Amino acid sequence: MIKINIIAVGKLKEKFWVEACGEYIKRMPRYFSMEIIEVPDYIDRGSEEQLTQLEAPAILSKIKGKLILLDKEGESISSEGLSEYIQEEANKGISELSFVIGGSRGVSPDVKNKASKIISFGKITFPHQLMRVVLLEQIYRAGTIMKKENYHK
Repeated sequence: MIKINIIAVGKLKEKFWVEACGEYIKRMPRYFSMEIIEVPDYIDRGSEEQLTQLEAPAILSKIKGKLILLDKEGESISSEGLSEYIQEEANKGISELSFVIGGSRGVSPDVKNKASKIISFGKITFPHQLMRVVLLEQIYRAGTIMKKENYHK
């Protein structure tokens, strides 16, 4: 079973985000081993560039396996495409994928340059808390597609 890590800048503060994420995490063991890793969000301690540079070592130190970065400028990917990508990586013997969700300022070039793949769920900007829920749902959906279950229609 492939392990999927979600590395996210900042903590979920509102209860409704925690509950939404918890629901998908609870469903995940049938498909993937899952770990959520939160790294500190450096708020108001410099310019955007300085802040993303401060966050970069914390993000990069948590990467295991292939790094997949979520970025609105990344390759547009469908639910089926994400499922196919995860399956292809598993078929190649990759045992771990690390998805990175940057903070409100994005991520540093250091993180972007280490990414094996940069994907986008659209050109709109999502709050990073909502993006965590969307990513969890899409990973769950990918698992159901891989097992040919009825969740994805």
